[in-house]
Amino acid sequence: MPEFFAHRRPGRPGLAVFLHAGDPPLDTLPDLMAMLDENEVDCLELAVPFPGSATDGPVVRASADRALADGATLRSVLNTVASARPGLRRLRIALLADWSHTVRGTAPADFAAAVRDAGCDGLLLHGLPPRLRAAHYEAVRRAGLPLVTTCYAVSGPGTLAEAADLASAYLYLVAHYGRSGTTAALDRDRLGQVLTTLRATASAPVAVGFGIRTADDITRVAALGADAAVVGSAGVARIEQARVLGRDPVVELCSFVRGLRAPVRTLTGQPEERNDTHDRP
Repeated sequence: MPEFFAHRRPGRPGLAVFLHAGDPPLDTLPDLMAMLDENEVDCLELAVPFPGSATDGPVVRASADRALADGATLRSVLNTVASARPGLRRLRIALLADWSHTVRGTAPADFAAAVRDAGCDGLLLHGLPPRLRAAHYEAVRRAGLPLVTTCYAVSGPGTLAEAADLASAYLYLVAHYGRSGTTAALDRDRLGQVLTTLRATASAPVAVGFGIRTADDITRVAALGADAAVVGSAGVARIEQARVLGRDPVVELCSFVRGLRAPVRTLTGQPEERNDTHDRP
């Protein structure tokens, strides 16, 4: 079973980047994955696009709409992942799939096997109805496909315990309620308490997302006890900016990712060294 965030440097938190498959277009995805791999991103949280997400803000929803308009489907996404996967050294791929738009109508075992066989390292099922969770989670387990679970910093004890128990890829802890891209104030005390609870019970890493935009943001959540950080809307916005300005989206996102890995005070208290040996033209 692949380990998520296992290759991060001592004292440095893991990094996951969220993107929609198909934004930029799918033929760009292999180069984009290679760039993330070269720049020591630990995980690509790759969403199969679906419309009208109630939990996403305008930046992420517009990205999904662009990907859908360009014709991204589950099959085309999985085919692209399969073609790119052999060339990756450290990057893990966690596929995010919406139950209503992408999964419904496919037998749980068949869906889990298709995701695994394409070379995805984990699966996050979005919007899965509670009555269907047991069947899908069992299918994912039987397929040997690690599971990403989610909970909120304000979730109740039962929800936190379930998320910790079921996570086998990583547990995605959402820092606050609201749509992605919002900037609600971080309740550091609450988040720190929840991270302490989750890390004491979860066997998988705990990654914090929502409102993570900079290297300093990543350092702050790591100092509270997170194993990793998930960056979403800020990276998606750079993809949109590249499209508007006619720039190479891989180069644009590369600049953004390197900013996230800029030298900051690490958890050991020492400045972090940069690794800029993999320059793109």
